[in-house]
Amino acid sequence: MLTFILWLLLFVVCWPLAIVALLLYPLVWLILLPFRLVGIAVGGVLRLVWEVVTLPITILKMLTGRGAKAHA
Repeated sequence: MLTFILWLLLFVVCWPLAIVALLLYPLVWLILLPFRLVGIAVGGVLRLVWEVVTLPITILKMLTGRGAKAHA
């Protein structure tokens, strides 16, 4: 609600800037979309590498019965 009130205030005080901002917002979102997708992909790859690195420790915990997942 506060965001809407701020937009109305911007529209009253400086309506050309508010209209330009409303028109440019989808364009900026489209330009930034590939960077967001790359961030998701890099996060997934880093998670995969972490899981591969910690796999031996996880297996040892399961074999010794110290892991919480071994009892489930």
